[in-house]
Amino acid sequence: MKMSNNNRALRKTALSMAMGMCLCVLASAPAYAGNTDGSVVGRTTAGATVTVTSPDTGFTRSVTADANGNYRFPYLPIGQYKIEASQDGAAIGSPEQVTVTLGNATTANLGSGVLALDVIEVTGSAVSVVDVTSTEIATNVTREDLARLPVDQNISSVAVLAPGVNKGVASFGGLSFGGSSVAENSYYVNGLNVTDFYNRNGFSSAPFAFYQEFQVKTGGYSVEFGRSTGGVVNAVTRSGTNEFHYGAQLTTEPAALQSAAKDRYDADGYRYITASKDEYSLTKLNLFASGALVQDKLFFFLMYEGRDNTPRNTNNDGTTYTYNKSDDGFWGAKLDWHINDKNLLEFTGFSDANGNVGSVYNYDFDAAQRGDKTNEVYNDTGGRNWALTWSSYLTNDLSMKVMYGENNRESFTRSLSDLECNRVAAVNAIPNPGVPLGCTTSSKVEARNDGREAARIDFDWSLGDHLLRFGLDHEKNTSDYDRHYPGPGGFYYNIYAASPGATIPNGGILPDGYAGYVRARRYEITGTFESTLAAAYIEDNWSITPNFLLNFGLRTDSFDNKDGSGASYIKMDNMIAPRFGFSWDMNGDGNMKLFGNLGRYFLPVANVINIKQGGGLLDARTYYAFDGYELIDRNGSQYAMPILGPQIGDIDDSQGDGTVGDLRSEVDRDMDPVYQDELILGFQQRLNQSWSWGVSGTYRRLHNAIDDMEITATAACGEDGYVGYVMANPGKPVTVWGDTNCDGDADGWITVDTSREGWALYDSDGNYLGQRGWVSPKRTYKALEFQIDHPWDGKWAMNASYTLSKSEGNAEGPVNSDTEFDDTGRTENFDDPWVNYGGDGYLPNDRRHQFKVRGAYALNDHWRLGGDLDLHSGTPITGFGVGNPFDGSNYHSYYICVQNCEGPSPDRVYESSPRGKYGRTSWTYDIGASVSWVTPISNKGDLQVKFAIYNLLNQQRTTAVDQDLQTDISSSLSETFRQPIRFQNPRFAQLTVTANF
Repeated sequence: MKMSNNNRALRKTALSMAMGMCLCVLASAPAYAGNTDGSVVGRTTAGATVTVTSPDTGFTRSVTADANGNYRFPYLPIGQYKIEASQDGAAIGSPEQVTVTLGNATTANLGSGVLALDVIEVTGSAVSVVDVTSTEIATNVTREDLARLPVDQNISSVAVLAPGVNKGVASFGGLSFGGSSVAENSYYVNGLNVTDFYNRNGFSSAPFAFYQEFQVKTGGYSVEFGRSTGGVVNAVTRSGTNEFHYGAQLTTEPAALQSAAKDRYDADGYRYITASKDEYSLTKLNLFASGALVQDKLFFFLMYEGRDNTPRNTNNDGTTYTYNKSDDGFWGAKLDWHINDKNLLEFTGFSDANGNVGSVYNYDFDAAQRGDKTNEVYNDTGGRNWALTWSSYLTNDLSMKVMYGENNRESFTRSLSDLECNRVAAVNAIPNPGVPLGCTTSSKVEARNDGREAARIDFDWSLGDHLLRFGLDHEKNTSDYDRHYPGPGGFYYNIYAASPGATIPNGGILPDGYAGYVRARRYEITGTFESTLAAAYIEDNWSITPNFLLNFGLRTDSFDNKDGSGASYIKMDNMIAPRFGFSWDMNGDGNMKLFGNLGRYFLPVANVINIKQGGGLLDARTYYAFDGYELIDRNGSQYAMPILGPQIGDIDDSQGDGTVGDLRSEVDRDMDPVYQDELILGFQQRLNQSWSWGVSGTYRRLHNAIDDMEITATAACGEDGYVGYVMANPGKPVTVWGDTNCDGDADGWITVDTSREGWALYDSDGNYLGQRGWVSPKRTYKALEFQIDHPWDGKWAMNASYTLSKSEGNAEGPVNSDTEFDDTGRTENFDDPWVNYGGDGYLPNDRRHQFKVRGAYALNDHWRLGGDLDLHSGTPITGFGVGNPFDGSNYHSYYICVQNCEGPSPDRVYESSPRGKYGRTSWTYDIGASVSWVTPISNKGDLQVKFAIYNLLNQQRTTAVDQDLQTDISSSLSETFRQPIRFQNPRFAQLTVTANF
């Protein structure tokens, strides 16, 4: 039959729409999906029976279309499906083949009365999606996408493909989403929260080849997701089918194909970073098998990954060389039981437990000779994780999902020399003694076991034009912790350069005749600490008209952090997080939409706070004049220890004296949680069958901080009302147990308005000058994101994005990247009012410009090329000082002493040193390239060989610099200020050979 021009145009529009993952439904129910699966929605004849069938597993389910012809299949495992409709035994239209992807809805309209789609192809790009039912911003990346691209085999490398996501700038790494700190994100594997709850910077990870698909949520996510003010990385693993498959993947990164890192020298020619001898060799062999234990019913996927990882590195002085070896295997398992067409049961288990042994040798860098072995350092990480999930389709319109799982992470560090060797480090401008400092490179003896017990239940209920989603989730997070420094007395010695007469951190004065001082620090804590987190949510997705969707959700959270005795330490509840969204299908054809989202997100308190303030932390710092080095022989080798001169000032144990005090005096009784409000407005358009583009604007504002403040005065008692360090909201009223009648004893509740009081002002002679309050924490993020996308069409694919953003305020978040402080929620930012006074400006994760391009091209049936470019501008450089013009305190500040610095505090002259005053780090760019060869090796198998080079041009540009302009109150400036301290990783190559049968 000859097709009319109108029909041809209609069909072309349908196929163009089908290129996206999630297309609009004309007058259909909202198309939302869960966090481990997807859904299929559409329109057909009213009252028709619609059946979805998986050709891979035989899973079949039927529903009845409502009076408007709408139908919906929620909670479908990702994969390929056939959709067909019938009424009174007669077929309606032709069956459709659809692909269900993670967290998205796929549309299939069936019958002659509605728009028919021949094929629905799913791509991994969020930009090519014109999903008029979605109000969030997310990027999907599949296993197939990664096979075509030069993307390193870790979750962080996948996440940074998304616009607005960058690697952290501090030594503790992590990911920054939309200007947030690295400690504000959440990570899920098959619905199980695997986020590090101890410090919130990190996550558990399955073997990379175990993953099937990732969804990176950067804004506007649903109320089922919480406990994050950054972003969400959501991953699902591979599953078995009716067909038996097996295979192997070999990945190798040989040392011979790596470029050497550069040694770094200061202006005087002194080598302060020794890296040119660092190298590693990594080999992974992954074996898998999958299939059906019972045809159409019970499926398995099993994987084991053997590893051989041997990093080798010198210390910065080039006096020791450490040979590391890690060869523990990872494993993953997935079982799926299709009990019947209404009930599915799935089990996921994986382990990332790993042990590393580091053999430490003396080393002569100039002669490139290894000396005697001096130590052996052991580091155990990771653990076992599992989750059990039951999905049940209770009625035609009501579905339920129940999950219970456990997430375990170990961190255990110790060495053979822990009993006899102290750690020693020279912090700045101290002469190199020519032998190793101390007889150990191990800086801690730490044993930590973190265990999460997680449970949740979710419901999906379709009610005409409304889709209701609601549920509960609960977590119990327990940390068993023990830590101290190695060596006699448990001391860690840090050596600092300083001028005679300089005021050092504890307020002491460096005596004449000395050019530096030593800080001898003890740091000890032990105990078991628990936190419980609970939430409930409800969401209504209302199709007000066929082309306009309104989304309203409400989430309530509660956090209960407990001390070492099990008593509630920080408890907050009734945290109401409303979220609103809309999506307008502007032309009614699914090719153009305008969408927006306004939401609130709460951030829990990390377990590190329970441990360090609710667990009897001892943090004692004793200062001595530095009187040179003593060279000591040990096992035939020499090492250097600092000679301690006279003690300077008193022992400072203000951060922790080893006891658990009355926590009513250490925690604000009425503390408010940390939360962020977010506003998103976006537009997406499909230009033609092959191209789409989008633009979105994001505004984020962080409210509150929870941090420790030293309250040294009260309104009623003045300087006699000392309270001590308190976990509270800086700049807000703080209610604690304290001294009500100024007799020196805590006897009742007192309230200190920290916006104007709480800090006693003294001059350098100890004269009381009055009180001062704290500034309130501020952080805003403003961004415009532009994307253009060409999905994979069998020949080529390309995605490009540009992000223009600003991150401003005086608080980065619960960690400080610019000062290298990673105790989440316990930074130095508000220890006293001067740490943050005058600190407004561009924050550490502020990058004004970000360009990202990735793509793949098939030369023919066998050869493919892939490329990836990440180009971004630098981050702000601040010159931090330690004093201030208002009192005699000595701590981090935004002031530099320029005159009379060794005299009394009233005579000192300071100048402001605001955030970003000293410019920015340089632009950096990273190019990845890959070439792949694919050939069939059986009827349904293939052999894939991919060779990828990362940092193709071997750029080793500076990513961070020393930002301490003054380290003590003196007229001298730090010689290491603006000295580069971190750099891009050198070029390396990766060969991956995959055989699938």
